[in-house]
Amino acid sequence: MQCIDSGWISSEGPFVTEFERGFSHYVGTEYGVAVCSGTAALETALYAIGIRKGDEIIMPSFTIISCAIAALRLGAKPVLVDIDPETWNIDVNGVESKISKKTRAIMPVHIYGHPVDMDPLFDLSSQYDLKIVEDAAEAHGAEYFSKSKDRWIKCGNMSDAACFSFYANKIITTGEGGMVLSNDPIVAGRAASYRDLCFKPTKRFYHTELCYNFRMSNLQAAVGVAQLERIEEFVAIKRRLGQYYREKLQGIPHVRFQVEKPYAKSVHWMYAIELDEECEISAETMIGLLKERHIGARPFFVGLHAQPVFARMGLFKGESYLNTDRAYERGLYLPSGLALTTEQIDTVCSSLQEIIEGP
Repeated sequence: MQCIDSGWISSEGPFVTEFERGFSHYVGTEYGVAVCSGTAALETALYAIGIRKGDEIIMPSFTIISCAIAALRLGAKPVLVDIDPETWNIDVNGVESKISKKTRAIMPVHIYGHPVDMDPLFDLSSQYDLKIVEDAAEAHGAEYFSKSKDRWIKCGNMSDAACFSFYANKIITTGEGGMVLSNDPIVAGRAASYRDLCFKPTKRFYHTELCYNFRMSNLQAAVGVAQLERIEEFVAIKRRLGQYYREKLQGIPHVRFQVEKPYAKSVHWMYAIELDEECEISAETMIGLLKERHIGARPFFVGLHAQPVFARMGLFKGESYLNTDRAYERGLYLPSGLALTTEQIDTVCSSLQEIIEGP
């Protein structure tokens, strides 16, 4: 309301800086650069670390298309790795075999709020002189225990640059919006320039590079500042409801919840399940049957290797990622909002059991 009353709603308003400082402080980084979306954050981060045409970026096939788009728009090539079937995160054991002379960065994606096992990636980054760009869009407040650093670290503070989304379904939201975080002032400076058309600080309207308007408005940032005041409350709700879902789902045959590894404090951004292959019901069919009972559910990501648009571009020809394909075919999101009640979770789980076991 302060923002609206002031009349200062553009990206020049003071709440943008306040949100950047507040969120970067929460995650534990030195710098934050607010942008208009999580997709914009990914592209901005890759530009900020110096990705150029011909470079290769290693990422999981099981993720939103934004990760690949960010690389392609800079002329880089996404190189895919399959996932760990328990967490649905990138299989860190499959990364080294994909490193080439053109590899410049690894992009771990903390899927559904569960941290990637980062220690092996730290080792690869050091050994091969690679950058790390975290996609932490779904992992606000999630933490990873690093044995190499002997401490818990928030997702978003384990890389050269990290990306967050504040889309409406994220743990905190600005409606649309995102942010790039970094501890490197050069990376932060390049990110700030890229999101603002690469205006020269000493000579405005004079450009030496092609960039974009990825700015966040003051009005969006004001919403973010207000949301940030409640982030710990929201994270606690997500973890509590996630644990309740896990307990309720344990007795249902053919259903498993995302495994939470000992090194992870997941925030359970989405309450996702996978139906085993002995279950005769596919994820797509289950979504339809739940809809008949007025329960909303959504499918998992289609693997990047299976996207028709990339096939037309000649990308990922002949590549297959079995765990990614299985997750798409067998996985679905259950109701996951912050306003969800335990009574509603009971209804969801009893409906799942009735559908699977039959009348």
